[in-house]
Amino acid sequence: MAAVTGFLEWVFALYFLAHIPITLIIDLQPLLHGAGIYPQSLTGLLKWYAVTFKDSMMLEPPPWFKSFICCEAALQLPFFPFAAYAFLKGGCKWIRTPALIYSSHVATTVFPILAHILFEDFSAAKHQGPETVQERLTLLSFYAPYLLIPVLLLLTMLFSPQYNQVEKRKKK
Repeated sequence: MAAVTGFLEWVFALYFLAHIPITLIIDLQPLLHGAGIYPQSLTGLLKWYAVTFKDSMMLEPPPWFKSFICCEAALQLPFFPFAAYAFLKGGCKWIRTPALIYSSHVATTVFPILAHILFEDFSAAKHQGPETVQERLTLLSFYAPYLLIPVLLLLTMLFSPQYNQVEKRKKK
């Protein structure tokens, strides 16, 4: 079990390390659109992605989606370096509670995004959304890891003996 937990710690560390630039470069753009913060090359990258994969939420985010991006900026982004450090170092029991909070929060925000992708009628959207099942599944594949890895993190924190041990305090 220790080997599996060690492997998962590396997966989690890479996830959090990769999530920092993704959040800063891509995910926050819909909130800061028009602020002149991002160079043309990055706004062009976002537009290319959104048009190519029909992710209209990134070009024309609904208010509920903007609220999720605000949570990502204010709550999740500050957590990413601490989580990356904890999982790179390995065995840091102090990360358990913050990881439980993070993974629960992210799972409950990504699930509605996935449902939106699967069930929304995008015909009235200003920017074209996915129409066919193939287009919806392709777009879903970009968001699914942000549900699957946090759920795996949640399960690891709940059931791994390495993170679920209660430390006995010495009596004086």
